[in-house]
Amino acid sequence: MRILGIDPGVATVGLGLVEAVSTQDMQAIDWLTITTPAHTPLADRLLEIHSDLDAYIAEHKPELCVIEKLYFATNAQTAIDVAQARGVLVHTVAMHKIPILEATPLQLKSAITGDGKADKQQMQDMVKMTLRLQKIPQPDDAADALALAVYGAITHSTSAVLVKSE
Repeated sequence: MRILGIDPGVATVGLGLVEAVSTQDMQAIDWLTITTPAHTPLADRLLEIHSDLDAYIAEHKPELCVIEKLYFATNAQTAIDVAQARGVLVHTVAMHKIPILEATPLQLKSAITGDGKADKQQMQDMVKMTLRLQKIPQPDDAADALALAVYGAITHSTSAVLVKSE
């Protein structure tokens, strides 16, 4: 199964694509970021995110998508902007009729490391080991997206209920 992980953002969206035969047999196919220029109107940035993700999905044809649920403790404006970007991401995936699985940071960390309070380094080390990579994927947003794709493989293999896009 081809699984796309998406780490939402406005300036940077992480994408990670994994091919999973089982939880023991996963391979990273691709990881990258969609970036939008600062000081560009938000509407233009959201359009760029949609356009780039739409083209990526059309080319790589994932069968499942995992998108991180948002949490913010401080900056309300940043939270609103990222929430709008996340809406565009969900909409774009739904246009392709790909099932969407959502993961909180706690769920993600627990599934990947066994510890819901794992730090970024622990997460990156586990993704590197799980996908048998030579080094930790860069940039961080892409590594986070790969972790989300791995989460999808783990969760899907345990018969999780998926939210289907209609």
